[in-house]
Amino acid sequence: MVFVFILIFLLVAGCNNVEHNIELGKSLNSIVVDKTKGEISLKSITTFDWEKAFLFTPYSTQKGIEEELGIDFKDPSNIDFRDDIYLMVFVNDDQVIQYVEVERQGADFTIGEKKYLTPSDDVIQINRF
Repeated sequence: MVFVFILIFLLVAGCNNVEHNIELGKSLNSIVVDKTKGEISLKSITTFDWEKAFLFTPYSTQKGIEEELGIDFKDPSNIDFRDDIYLMVFVNDDQVIQYVEVERQGADFTIGEKKYLTPSDDVIQINRF
């Protein structure tokens, strides 16, 4: 019986508890809808601690995402088959803690030449088409 409890504990402890932050997605999408906005400051709309935020474009592959993150992460959005969203992945203490699906809504997003954003350099540019 003790063996069963230990096995269950190890399975639960090993599970990836990455939160799909739907509320942050709604906040980001409301900024994109506002055609007067040309950029998004992530720090001003996040309510959790994060060290890095990665922005993945439509059709990003699972392999490319993991290489960029340097962390094992199973993309739950299947962005490698989608062109309607960008995927934003937040990392803290070398662990993926949350992800957001950002609807394109007639826009492309860029963080310039940076590999990722930080709380002190947190601006996403919105380019409408």
